[in-house]
Amino acid sequence: MELFVDKGSIVRKIWGKSDTILFIFAGASAEFALNKAVDWLYFTGRLPSDPLGRLFSTVNYARLIVFSEMNDALRAIDRMRNIHSGVETARGAKIPDWAYRDVLFMLIHYSISSYEVLERKLTEEEKENVFSVFYRVGHRMGIAGLPTTYQDWLVMREKHLKKDLQQSHYTIDLYKQYRKHLGVVRFQLLKEGQILVVPKKVNELLGLRKFSFLTPVLTFYKLSRKLKLDWFMKNLILPKEYKKQIKDLDIVSS
Repeated sequence: MELFVDKGSIVRKIWGKSDTILFIFAGASAEFALNKAVDWLYFTGRLPSDPLGRLFSTVNYARLIVFSEMNDALRAIDRMRNIHSGVETARGAKIPDWAYRDVLFMLIHYSISSYEVLERKLTEEEKENVFSVFYRVGHRMGIAGLPTTYQDWLVMREKHLKKDLQQSHYTIDLYKQYRKHLGVVRFQLLKEGQILVVPKKVNELLGLRKFSFLTPVLTFYKLSRKLKLDWFMKNLILPKEYKKQIKDLDIVSS
């Protein structure tokens, strides 16, 4: 049985834990709000009306790809491309290749930064593995102009951060929606998590602090995982309607 991602891949460890996925969402939610192509996400109305639902839709596709057999993963990628093609047809315009690259680059960056915040620093080989998995996703989707190595990705990622991000009225509105759907306390936790994983450019554009109040909390949280008390803490902060979905994200044990 051929798998899209080998069983020993670090990518399975990253995407097999709800903790890491929540931090990936935190970072991506920040960068999405700044992307110059965010109007495409507003076109269908799904992102502003249900940002958490959008999270699980995106996450489920990524996890389906990461944990599927080769043919099932390829079919999932093709469906994802077809969905975007349908949006392009409805709008009568084409999503630019740089916008597709930006989303793919987010998955690479936040997979790495989230795991490093919660677990440990990745080796260069492991980072290459993360890049390779998502490169294959992008290549299958037909995204043009992709870098072919992790080192080339680092260079292009910096260029994209400088060129493709801006604070706009979409940024302001999207953060209002985050606050509306999460509530004041959870919204503040989201921003504290963003500080830990976003690049410097994203932090500056959003006016976030350099220090996150979650930093000292994470030490206690990591201990709670060893004592199997982490879900007690999650139950205190997660929206009740999403607790089961988030718990189902755990495939790889700590």
